[in-house]
Amino acid sequence: MGSATTICTDKTGTLTLNKMKVVEFWLGKEVIEDDCYLGIPPTVLQLLQQGVGLNTTGSVCNLPSTSVPEITGSPTEMTILTWAVVDLGMDIDEQKQSSEILHVEAFNSEKKLSGVLVRRASDRAIETHWKGAAEMILAMRSHYFDKGGLTKTSMTLWGLIGLKDPCRPGVSRAIEECKDAGVKIKMITEYNIFTARAIAMECEILKLDEDLNNAVVKGGTFRNYSDEESMEKIEMIRVMARSSPFDKLLMVQSLKQKVHVVAVTSDSTNDAPALKEANIGLSMGIQGTEVAKESSDIVILDDNFTSVVTVLRWGRCVYNNIQKFIQFQLTVNVATLSINFVAVVSAGDVPLTAVQLLWVNLIMDTLGALALATERPTNDLLKKPLVGRTKPLISNVMWRNLLAQAFYQVAVLLILQFKGMDIFKVDEKVKNTLIFNTFVLCQVFIEFNARHMEKKNVFQGLLKNRLFLGIGIIGFTIVLQVVMFEFLKKFANTERLNWEQWGACIGIAALSWLIAWLVKCIPVSEKQFLIFWKTSV
Repeated sequence: MGSATTICTDKTGTLTLNKMKVVEFWLGKEVIEDDCYLGIPPTVLQLLQQGVGLNTTGSVCNLPSTSVPEITGSPTEMTILTWAVVDLGMDIDEQKQSSEILHVEAFNSEKKLSGVLVRRASDRAIETHWKGAAEMILAMRSHYFDKGGLTKTSMTLWGLIGLKDPCRPGVSRAIEECKDAGVKIKMITEYNIFTARAIAMECEILKLDEDLNNAVVKGGTFRNYSDEESMEKIEMIRVMARSSPFDKLLMVQSLKQKVHVVAVTSDSTNDAPALKEANIGLSMGIQGTEVAKESSDIVILDDNFTSVVTVLRWGRCVYNNIQKFIQFQLTVNVATLSINFVAVVSAGDVPLTAVQLLWVNLIMDTLGALALATERPTNDLLKKPLVGRTKPLISNVMWRNLLAQAFYQVAVLLILQFKGMDIFKVDEKVKNTLIFNTFVLCQVFIEFNARHMEKKNVFQGLLKNRLFLGIGIIGFTIVLQVVMFEFLKKFANTERLNWEQWGACIGIAALSWLIAWLVKCIPVSEKQFLIFWKTSV
């Protein structure tokens, strides 16, 4: 997720609250205000109640313990039923008793319609009620109702209901954070192009000063593009309306052909192919179906797009922490191998014994890994350039840092190896102890440096990570080192050091901070340092 370049998100429940409300009602060509429902002719009102109460998959349950009925169903069905019960005064039990349902045409994403064929009990007349997307209903109707007359022998448009699903709080800011992080947002929805454009504007996926001709496209149009047209226009598309699950899958495949790392969010069973095809599939934990969850890689528990940004931030944090540990570990290994190799070749003896090397690895591989891996994500991670999948895991910045620190440690330890006895006026066993202690303390200090590979202030945010202080520095690392010298001298083949010698070891190791500060002033080239370190993450 840290390498994602494009996020394809749906609208309902992710960008919006999935809590719809009727904001406008058109009866024929006339807008009905909230306080004018009582002025609707009784015959028309009865037909509207019948169309809503019978042509629905929701239910209305009148509980004796409360005056507010319990309404269940999909968000759209619940909204329309609530409007009919509260504003139109519909009694759903009365509607079901007064008519017999002969046939039901269920809603599906292709037709975007649902219908019901009923026979009225009063006069045995048969009527058909249709409900669906506005453009589908308008294409079917032959007449519309007005105050001048009513046609019952043809497809008559009774009215249009305007529903609004408000955007989630904070979604605009989350989208801006994604844009600042270099991640493109594409909204793919089954809603009509006008609704999709309005929501995209409200969420700031689209801007008013943008060219919307190429930014907004219908699913059917995108589906009919040739391969060349898809590759040419896919970067400009920001919103795809009236899309089918196949259109979403096609979008993901086209983006992957353009070498994008694609994340897809969805809660629908029909979007399972797109979730599987995407590099990162994110399903919704509340509204998401079990099929969608099983097809995805990550489940967003609160169905909120801001959580997608949190996943993006954590993805980059994990990648960054891995790089920190690799830089830290390579520095330790390069310094260890270099000092022992030079000492063996020149003097025939090694300053660091096998037990001491095992002790270093035990401390640095466990405590050091825990200390660096527990760094929490910061907003600065979203301001860094994207890390492509083909970029080297070990960057030029890491090479600069680790080689500088390794060179400093090798130089200092070799000086101690060949001149330490004269400098400190000690025997060879104490000299080797000084080398071992200095080496371990150097790793403690470069653990600070590894926290920020480019920032000079390595202490920024340090107090927020108590686990780093406890595990990596103040805790076990230093405590165990003191225990090794004071109580395990025979085991580690070391000697007890006095305060002056401890101070010298700490002072030499602390110079690693100054070295790191100076080295970070050196600019690095964007050209890859070593071609064989190129890897795919």
